[in-house]
Amino acid sequence: MDTVHRDDDEAARAADSRLVHDFGLLIKTATRLEQRIDTALRHECRISHTMFEVLIRLCRRPDEEISQRRLADDLTLTSSGITRLVDRMEEAGLVRRVPAPGDRRSVLVESTDHGRTVFLRAAAAHAQVVERYFVAPLDPDDYGRLTGSLGAIDEALRDT
Repeated sequence: MDTVHRDDDEAARAADSRLVHDFGLLIKTATRLEQRIDTALRHECRISHTMFEVLIRLCRRPDEEISQRRLADDLTLTSSGITRLVDRMEEAGLVRRVPAPGDRRSVLVESTDHGRTVFLRAAAAHAQVVERYFVAPLDPDDYGRLTGSLGAIDEALRDT
């Protein structure tokens, strides 16, 4: 067998490996779930899933001041990406920027009353999609194992 055919066979085996398949299934499933959530949030609340993620962080601890930089880090967005997102959210009346006390270069972001109202509607829509497609298809024991396993993977990724 010549080198080209041997490389083709090895490449085919590598592409068909269990690890490649299983990880691909995880990514495909997460992407489809995220798309379902985004569609529901846009339809029912006129916000994107990313905007919802910002509102989660702002509403989780309403008295905590959160900088755009921290939001960017939490959401793995670039500085310009978070600026554009916060611009759109500010235009929609969901958030407002406030100067950071003691640091004129930093800007903090906080939810508005309207933002909290939209967040509550969005949280209900989010919960419906998650329940239907993430929780309901699994036996409760399997769901517990899945979330425990995802937590262990997340922890391993944080340690490195």
